[in-house]
Amino acid sequence: MARAVFPFAAIIGQDDMKLALLIAAVDPAVGGVLVFGDRGTGKSTAVRALADLLPPMKVVRGCRYGCDPAAPDGWCADCRATVSSGKSRTLATDAAPVPVVDLPLGATEDRVVGALDLERALTQGVKAFEPGLLARANRGFLYIDEVNLLEDHLVDLLLDVAASGENVVEREGLSIRHPARFVLIGSGNPEEGELRPQLLDRFGLSVEVRTPADLATRVTVVRRRDAFERDPDGFTATWHKEHAKLRRALATAKARVASVAAPDVALEQAARLCMRLGTDGLRGELTLIRAARALAALDGDDAVDDRHLRRMAPLALSHRLRRDPLDEAVAGTRVARVVDELLAP
Repeated sequence: MARAVFPFAAIIGQDDMKLALLIAAVDPAVGGVLVFGDRGTGKSTAVRALADLLPPMKVVRGCRYGCDPAAPDGWCADCRATVSSGKSRTLATDAAPVPVVDLPLGATEDRVVGALDLERALTQGVKAFEPGLLARANRGFLYIDEVNLLEDHLVDLLLDVAASGENVVEREGLSIRHPARFVLIGSGNPEEGELRPQLLDRFGLSVEVRTPADLATRVTVVRRRDAFERDPDGFTATWHKEHAKLRRALATAKARVASVAAPDVALEQAARLCMRLGTDGLRGELTLIRAARALAALDGDDAVDDRHLRRMAPLALSHRLRRDPLDEAVAGTRVARVVDELLAP
């Protein structure tokens, strides 16, 4: 029996975190979400709730990597071989939930990338590949709690896979290449260490979460969580309408995001923001425009404008700022200040 998941719509007090996750779900090209802040603020709950919100995806039946039957350019070798051999012109499909895979801090490299299937090697004398966590996460979410404590060799591995969209395994006589496209979600406590700059730059959006400071919000959070734990099915049923409404909005946004226009004026505003803030490279502008386009799709708008840029700029740019010894303001404050200067409210 499936375990009940706390409804995404019932999460309160963390609006930026919820928005960032929704944006990443609408357009995975945004590049994932980093959530840093206090413990016990619902980071893991929100990630699992988002996955429950997404509609099932179509996968190739029997494929170990969940290949998309409508995207042959991203197929694994097995799916390509099935079609090219003439065994089948079309691949049978199934519906599957969007995967959410946890990458624990103590995971070995074999468990992450995959390795030789020892059982088959010993019992059948066959060299076979046992897929790892990256294979399971394909077309879904890879969630790393305490991402700032991840070992360096795993960070390097994730950087390579995130850049290429595929996992390459060359070991123990195996030579395997399979798709590994996922939305990377990381969470952690900044007091326990900083994130390596190379990995930090790979996250499209960054959110800082804090424990709610007002009494009413704290009481509501505790009340809802207690109600869910005492009667998960009853609580979920109470939020069914809101859950269904949000699921429809998300599905609609995913379907129309490609048609949302990004006028030249919006591109110029994004570039001005990044130039004024001194961000390195062009990843900031690209991420900001993609995030603003996804927000416009969620809002039902046909084109990106200053409203969408204002809302997404702190999430897309705060973690890309250089340290300024002459400005003691935190990154979020610096972004907000420049946004107020350049963009009309």
